[in-house]
Amino acid sequence: MSLPLPASYCIATYRCYDEKADFHKKATGIAVGLTVGSWTDLPEARKAEMEKHLGRVVSVDVHEPAAGESLGERYADIRIAYPDVNFSRDIPALLVTVFGKLSMDGRIKLTDLTFSPSFLDAFPGPRFGLQGVRDLLGVQDRPLLMSIFKSVIGHDLPALREQFYQQALGGVDLIKDDEILFENPLTPIERRVEVCMEAAEQAGRETGQKLLYAANLTGPTFGLVEQARRAIGAGANALLFNVLAYGFDALAELSRHPDVNVPIMAHPALAGAFYPSAYHGISANVLLGKLMRLAGADLVLFPSPYGSVVMPLEENMAIKDALLTTEASGYVTGGRAADQLSLRTSFPVPSAGIHPGLVPWILRDFGHDVVVNAGGGVHGHPMGAAAGGRAFRQAIDGCLSGIPLRTYAETHPELQAAIQAWGIKE
Repeated sequence: MSLPLPASYCIATYRCYDEKADFHKKATGIAVGLTVGSWTDLPEARKAEMEKHLGRVVSVDVHEPAAGESLGERYADIRIAYPDVNFSRDIPALLVTVFGKLSMDGRIKLTDLTFSPSFLDAFPGPRFGLQGVRDLLGVQDRPLLMSIFKSVIGHDLPALREQFYQQALGGVDLIKDDEILFENPLTPIERRVEVCMEAAEQAGRETGQKLLYAANLTGPTFGLVEQARRAIGAGANALLFNVLAYGFDALAELSRHPDVNVPIMAHPALAGAFYPSAYHGISANVLLGKLMRLAGADLVLFPSPYGSVVMPLEENMAIKDALLTTEASGYVTGGRAADQLSLRTSFPVPSAGIHPGLVPWILRDFGHDVVVNAGGGVHGHPMGAAAGGRAFRQAIDGCLSGIPLRTYAETHPELQAAIQAWGIKE
């Protein structure tokens, strides 16, 4: 049972595993240890003064292993409320408070975070968000399609331009740099943006489509804003950012900076160091969902449940919900009516190993508000990258028309070739 709390608390939920622990005592130790440090030893007058800083145990739900289950699976879901007065209004301060030292204390995982209204007020969230990205592209009625630069290291600008042009001809809505394409003499970011946007313009005259190019924002942390200015000055209309390598606060500073006036796409590089273990780290819905949206990501990439880097579907759906929910439930402490969440929604981008035969599953699980993201599924198409893009567009159109892919492919050769190469997920 949850205890009522005032609005000035953020709540962390943990799953703690232990064969013998008194989980209620453990919860009290967390609530006190991560806030005032000591409670029972304090004089009564001092307690009155310190009470506003004291963490509160909200709930402890113990799971005892059933007969035949390993004793190692005894766990408790513990919810602790942390007073806003204890930390500054930034994500690093919150994470260090709720999981800094605690992350090293045995088998314990941070599985959820809810934010108080006063904490949320410090974050404008995505500048464009899902609807803003749709508006920039002029596409309201279907999922978006993105392709990825591949095999870019060691290539010069003409080769990069041609690869971009072929992708753009296929009718994709977005093209992103590979996350491992950093500043280098062959393809410096300003020149890379210039030639790629020229290719986008050339392809647009043939396809009639607008296109966003997310250039990879890299370099030393204190130079990121200047690097972004250079890319945007050269014509970049989106940015890719390896958020976890730099930290959520770097994303938050970029997303609210007046000169960074283009959508930001968050890449999940390093996420596997945090979320996959049942016993340690931070759950995917927090790491790649709530915190990315709070920090201002307009689009968020994460491993799909279908392709080559697989995340369980349940975790994918939790990320989707964190990015797309418009109700305050799950973002603020409980006990109040669910108001509309002020943060804009972020586009979910399930990624890795995506081919046209997976499109029905993506649309089934994510609906229309999703970006279908492909690398090898575009570049590896037997008829070339432009045909690869068209095959995806045909798969999307077929799904939206309610026509089975094999039937739709009978009159669409690019989709037919893709199905012959990769099949259809049954």
